[in-house]
Amino acid sequence: MMNLHYIFYFLLVASSADGFSMNVTETIQLETSKREFTAGEIIVLTFSGTQDASIQLYCANSYGTTLVSPKLEKNQLQYTIPTQLCSKIGVVNWKLLHKNNSLSGTFNIVAQKTPVAMETYVGPPSIAAGENDYTMLVVIPTDALDNPIQENTEVALKRQFLANEQQETILTKNLIAYQNIYSPSESGRMLLATECLGLNSKEYTVNVLPAISTDFEIFAKRPHEYADGNQITTFTTSILKDKNDNIISDGTFVAFFITNINGNLLKTSGMTIDGVATAKMIHPDHQETWSVKAIVAGISESNKISLRYKKVIEDFTITFSEKNRNIEVGPLKSFMNQLIPDGLQVKLIVSQSGKIIETAIKESRDGFVNFELNPNILSNGNYDLEITTAGITKTIQAKKLW
Repeated sequence: MMNLHYIFYFLLVASSADGFSMNVTETIQLETSKREFTAGEIIVLTFSGTQDASIQLYCANSYGTTLVSPKLEKNQLQYTIPTQLCSKIGVVNWKLLHKNNSLSGTFNIVAQKTPVAMETYVGPPSIAAGENDYTMLVVIPTDALDNPIQENTEVALKRQFLANEQQETILTKNLIAYQNIYSPSESGRMLLATECLGLNSKEYTVNVLPAISTDFEIFAKRPHEYADGNQITTFTTSILKDKNDNIISDGTFVAFFITNINGNLLKTSGMTIDGVATAKMIHPDHQETWSVKAIVAGISESNKISLRYKKVIEDFTITFSEKNRNIEVGPLKSFMNQLIPDGLQVKLIVSQSGKIIETAIKESRDGFVNFELNPNILSNGNYDLEITTAGITKTIQAKKLW
């Protein structure tokens, strides 16, 4: 009869600790029936069946482990869980450390119901218009102990863009609430804010920038069509826009490529202001035809335009003096018979028996250029002279120097 009574008492003890205990080998039993606690709440586990205050309780959660010593109250052992474990949400595992007992179990700590702060993250801060790009908003409402609040808590997401205001509800999941916010088709500034259980976040800004530009047109403006090497041709673009008709951002780099009649490449560039890019190029100094095209690198390109420049000098005079060692080129006259503006290049090549002896380049001043042939370099004798300016070349054979 005594053995049957002992077995019945053992089964009764095991049944009373169900949910907290994995296994029980002695008569010590858990009296606390509550399985879920709120963060910050005082948690006390009470055990009966022993008065041995030397028995410690092992506790562990995701933040660490600790040993708790009991107090003996009314013939029961009471274990007060440390504050550092009570303040963080999650599952706490416990085990009674007794040589003849392996009583163990778990309890759960949940967040407080009312948030006191909201961690909010928005990024990237700039997105491209067109309904394809997006930014992500992440909200973490937390309680007074910095715990994320319970799952499926409602968070109101509010947004304002141009004349439109919207609000939608998102739910917390896996400790956070988040939403992908896709860009509208227009560019502008979007304002975002969140609210959770009466707690409001600060205002966040997302810049909706124009998308990449589509193909565009270019134009040329020049004071005249003569190749005087002095005036400037100005290239401009049409207003660069994206596929949704938004003017692209200021500072977009546009390169203008100029191919001349010989296939050589020139380049100038400009940056957009209010969607328009402007670049300049000085006129050629000889008859020329330019083929011009502009590109936004890797994104878009313009049409191709052709510019023809007429020669301004039909002929020029060469005068020799000082034993033919002083060569005066000019007067150099432009398309209205006026003296050519200062700076026109004139090139002289001196050769003898097919070998170049000296090369000199000078710029015109007041319509003339003067070359001095140094006798220390060019001794007395006959030399071939070649003078080139404005695309015109004149050759003088066997000119005697003395």
